[in-house]
Order: sequence, then structure tokens, then C-alpha cells
Amino acid sequence: MGNAKDTIINGKAILGIELGSTRIKGVLIDEHNVPIASGAHDWENRLENGVWTYALEDVWAGLQDCYQDLARDVQERYGVKIERLGAVGFSAMMHGYLAFDREGKQLAPFRTWRNTITQEASEKLSELFGFHIPQRWSIAHLYQAMLNGEPHVKDVDFLTTLDGYVHWQMTGEKAVGVGSASGMFPIDSATKNYDAAMIQKFDTLAASDGYSWKVENLLPKVLLAGEQAGVLSEEGARRLDPSGALQSGCPVCPPEGDAGTGMVATNSVKLRTGNVSAGTSVFAMIVLEKPLKKAHEEIDMVTTPCGDAVAMVHGNNCTSDLNAWVHIFKEFAESFGMEVDMDRLFGTLYNKALEGDRDCGGLLSYNYFSGEHLTGFEEGRPLFVRTPDSRFTLANFMRTNLYSSLAALKVGLDILLKEEEVAVDRITGHGGLFKTKGVGQKILAAAMNATVSVMETAGEGGAWGIALLASYMLRKEADEALEDYLQNKVFGGDEGVKMDPDPEDVKGFDAFISRYRAGFPIERAAIDSLKM
Repeated sequence: MGNAKDTIINGKAILGIELGSTRIKGVLIDEHNVPIASGAHDWENRLENGVWTYALEDVWAGLQDCYQDLARDVQERYGVKIERLGAVGFSAMMHGYLAFDREGKQLAPFRTWRNTITQEASEKLSELFGFHIPQRWSIAHLYQAMLNGEPHVKDVDFLTTLDGYVHWQMTGEKAVGVGSASGMFPIDSATKNYDAAMIQKFDTLAASDGYSWKVENLLPKVLLAGEQAGVLSEEGARRLDPSGALQSGCPVCPPEGDAGTGMVATNSVKLRTGNVSAGTSVFAMIVLEKPLKKAHEEIDMVTTPCGDAVAMVHGNNCTSDLNAWVHIFKEFAESFGMEVDMDRLFGTLYNKALEGDRDCGGLLSYNYFSGEHLTGFEEGRPLFVRTPDSRFTLANFMRTNLYSSLAALKVGLDILLKEEEVAVDRITGHGGLFKTKGVGQKILAAAMNATVSVMETAGEGGAWGIALLASYMLRKEADEALEDYLQNKVFGGDEGVKMDPDPEDVKGFDAFISRYRAGFPIERAAIDSLKM
């Protein structure tokens, strides 16, 4: 505690803040990259006029509340204020559409990764580029706005992601890390920059529609891990800490998306390593040692924070429906006058799932709060379905909801691991699904038919990951690669607790997936029949 206090007083602590889908989290780390304080703010996206969005006012209110919570933690633990920082980094959920004019005015509501409203643009750009452009990507949102004839498009001067926006406001620099950039526009892994040939194709397309801007001039500058991306400005310091205690001037690392910070937080930036992040959404990232045989609609090609090629399978839906069911049980218990500890409730229900039939006893659920591109649905209708002879028990019910949380991901992973035969030496799980020890890990091992590790530190998540990227920028030795820095100075060979797949679980999950695929017409009927 004494060393941590000195680190804070001497301005050597490093701050990482990540704006996740349901929580904004801040982590302060010491000179050994160990977390010494944290703060958080809970928030939620909203469905407004058919668009999943967050108001920018909520971004700043959330950031300030998160920082104040962190500052309180520091005060309570160490009896000091945060006045100076060694470095800082900002991260956020990837993708989406934030467009601004020349004066910095927001031109359209923030369109998040959760939207599935750009199918036409996605298909046309994928054909034009010969490269899969997911619906979530910024360039798909821009082109869909062009196809829609939205009048604001002609005035766009800057297009960025949420992490890029926060970084811009904190530093004045219009830049993003290469991993975040790879969720905006395709990256050429040879140049570690936007693909020049595809930039030219898009500019030709835009000019034919009468737009005078060049897309490369709209996009933020691409930076690699280890580079400095500006300093915390006086205005940025005041926006983060209205109390005035925090001083400006500390270096800021390139902002990164949650995919990149997840790779860092799980030590998964080396070739043939991968990680699965399971929270509101779910995604798997595997660093490739060789290119895929062909493009797949279900597979996104992004990069590590260093620019190496990564195959990504991203599902829009993971734990939202599962959490909703757990809260129903909370409400039930409270109706009987019971005081409910949520950690205990989650743990009890998750472990109950392990008592269920391996194939869930004939039960079926779709956890689609929003559309799910992996399975071809533009909207979501959460469903739970059973036949009269299904084995409807609490254990099977919970197991079904856990399977459903990873089912769409498995559809994409089967392509990557079975069809493409991608080699992976280590998979690490992190996120809320893995908080109850051994349960989410066991389900993921069955879904992938692979050994899965979970680290104790993975619970710190992307906020710790972006803090580590800021640490790397500040403390790396000359020519020290990020993977070496993480291995030698952060993880020290720790690969977490491993769990091998149970062959009976694998067979059970495969049986569930067969039922899941066969039931797609049920989900389609619900979307067509129940209008929002």
C-alpha cells in the first residue's frame, strides 16, 4: 500500500478507461502494471427511432462519474488525491458511426455496433472491395447513409469511433490505434494503414455520387501500439476531473477498441493465440499465422494493436437475455421477502446449469435482443421454446440460456476452426460470462472443442488492457515488441487456469446447435409477427 501511495503521489500511476456496452470502467496501475485502484459507472444504450445509440452527454457524465468513483477509491485506500498521471489511455466498444462537421458539431446520433441497419451497404462494399465489410463497421454506416440520401453526409468532416472521439476531446488529436481503425475501414497489414486500393475505390464511388470529400481525410490517423498519440490537454483534464485536481500534460497512448484491449488483457497478441470476450456482445479473436483461404461473411478481418492480422467472429448478443432471466429469479426471491446477493444468485444458477442434460433436454432459446448478423437476422426477439416432451427443469433451463449465449459465436467459430482449419495454441476467456468460476469456461470449451484458460486478472478487462498499452508506450525498451513486454513484464508466463473440453459436453453442444439451426424459422416468424 505504501508503494502504491508513493506511485500516485509521484505521478507515476497509469490510468486506463474503457467505455463498455454496459459499464464504463477505470483502472489505475502501478509501475509493475498491477491494478491499485478502480472506479466504474453503469450505463445502457437506448433504442431510439430504430437505432441503438448513446447520447454524447451520457458519455461525459459517465466518464466523470467513473473517474470520481476511482478518485474516491484512491482517497479511501491511500488518503491522497490523483494530481498527476504517468500516462493515460482510452478505449471503447468498437465500430459504429460518429460523424462531425468542420466545426466539430455532431451530425447524426451515434450508431453503435449493435445496429444491423446497413445490410445493403455491407453487401455492396464487400463486393466492391472483394473483402468482407461487416454491418457494424464505420465505413458501412457511412455508405448506408449515402445510399439513404441522408443530407448530413455532404457535411461530414471527421468520422470516428467512440474511443477515437473521447481521445480527440481529451487531446485534440484525431487518431486511433490500428486495431480500432481496423473496425472502421480495411487495414493493409503490410503498411499498417488503411488499404490504399480500397480507399481509391471508395473515393471513386463517392465522387460518382457527387461528394467532394476524400474518405481518407475523414478517417482518423492510424497509430501503432507504443507510439504516443498526444498529451492530456487542460480542457481534457477538466472534462475528466471537474474538481480541478488532475493536471494536464501526461502522454496518451493510441485509443483502442475493446477487441484490442481484450487481446492485451489476456496476453493474446502472439500468432496462434486467441481470446473470447463474453459480455453484452461476444467475440472471438485469433491471431493468424497465414491468410484465410477465402472471405467469409461470418468472419471479420481486423488487427492486433500492432497491426497483425486477426480473424474475428463477433456476435451482437451474449448475456443480455441470460441476465434478464437471472433478474426474474431475483424478483421472485424478493417477492418472498428474501434479500438477494446477486453474485451468489448468478453463481447458484450458473452451477445449477452443470447438472442439466448435455443437450439441454430438448429446450431451445434465442437470446436476440438485437439483430444477429451471424445467423442472418436484422432484428431480435428473445425467445424460449420447448416441446411438450422436453425435459423442462431448472438445470436444463439455465444450461439452455448459457448455450444460447455462445450459440451464434459457435456458428462462426465452426467456419474458422473446422472449414479454415485455423491453428490456435491457446484460447483465453474473459468477461462477465466467466465470473462464476468454471461454468462459462466449461461451456466455451464445449462450444469450441478446445482447451480454454481463464486468468484471475482477466476480470479487470479492457480498462486494464488499455492501461497496459499506455504502460508499454511509456516504459518499453528500444525495439521491444508488445508480445515480449506483456510476456516478460506483465504476465511472467502465467497462462491462467486451463480447462479441457468434456467430450460429452461437445456432443451435447453440437446436438443443441443442430436444434438451434433448425429453429431459425421460429425466430423469423417472431420478427415478422411481433413488430417493435
